Amino acid sequence: MTATADRPLKNPNVTTPQGNWIVFGLANLVAVVVVSLATWYLLADPTTSPWNFYPLPFNAALFWAILFIVFIGFDCEFAGFDSLKQPMRGIAILASTAVFAVAVTWILGSGIGALYPDFSGSRDGGLGYFAGALFVLFGFGTWVMVVLNWQHWPWSILPMKQPLIGLCEIAFVAVPTLALYFVFGLPSVSLSATDPLMSVDTALGWFYSIVVSVILTGQTLDNWPWKLAGGGGRTALAATVGNAAVGTAIYFALVPLARLLVGSDASAELGSAIGQFPAQIGVCWAFWMIFWANGFGNRFPAPARALVTFALAIGTFLAYYFLVAEHVLHEPVVAAGISGNALGFIDWLVLWTLVYVVGFQSLGLRKLAPA
Repeated sequence: MTATADRPLKNPNVTTPQGNWIVFGLANLVAVVVVSLATWYLLADPTTSPWNFYPLPFNAALFWAILFIVFIGFDCEFAGFDSLKQPMRGIAILASTAVFAVAVTWILGSGIGALYPDFSGSRDGGLGYFAGALFVLFGFGTWVMVVLNWQHWPWSILPMKQPLIGLCEIAFVAVPTLALYFVFGLPSVSLSATDPLMSVDTALGWFYSIVVSVILTGQTLDNWPWKLAGGGGRTALAATVGNAAVGTAIYFALVPLARLLVGSDASAELGSAIGQFPAQIGVCWAFWMIFWANGFGNRFPAPARALVTFALAIGTFLAYYFLVAEHVLHEPVVAAGISGNALGFIDWLVLWTLVYVVGFQSLGLRKLAPA
């Protein structure tokens, strides 16, 4: 056998060194945290950033950025981008994500907001930006569920390929997503609504708990138990009903846990706003489930992954609210002893995980990756 360009001659007595998954994962984590902090200080930090983007419209653009990566990465599986070599692949993903996020935020706040005051960027506290970006909360549940739990059904069984599969998903799933937004989301922050079905805090906490269920079952637990339904439409139906039920159970479990974690003084001061704290715990758990799958290779059996990522989430929640938010990120106090909003910086970590680890494919660290 002779050596060729695509099959170099190897010495059978030499063992190719294998990377270590822990080292690779920790290196990715360091890279994501460093980039997240650097860009935070530039774009969002209330004391170091030259702009006044914190907390809005920064958080609004952040939510739209993550949704765009869901579109191109989850639904369309990076069709078109995968034809590019690194680092152009990562640069194209980052640039298109930034353009989409800024454009949608600006169109809603300054364009549509001029016609419909609910979305106006001039609302007190930037609430108009938040009203538009609240749509993304429901999109995280619906579009991600179609990929992780439904496995692209029913488009995967039709004679079509990417990106058509993803584009069909985006178009068709937009209908139920808009319905959820107009029923549960927009009335909670609308200037004209007088009797919304639930407060914005409850809507945030409850539906983000459903998002947690989608990621937990679809990714961390390998689509268990929904895959037991038998695949196709049966799995899709089981996942839809099941995630709503499990997400609701997660919400009711995390409310008392949040009270315990923040303490009685902060809990009393927050009042009904404690209803959104399942989302604050949930985003920490979502970050670790996403990072564990992409940075650490989803190691360990499924139940162990759930326990490890949940433990890391609780540690992250406590570190963020009692230390990092105030002393590192310079975020304001929100209640006795706690500062910040985890749906901001922790989602920023999620975004950079998707951009660097998935989009750039851990550029510069691949030699540390295990086979």
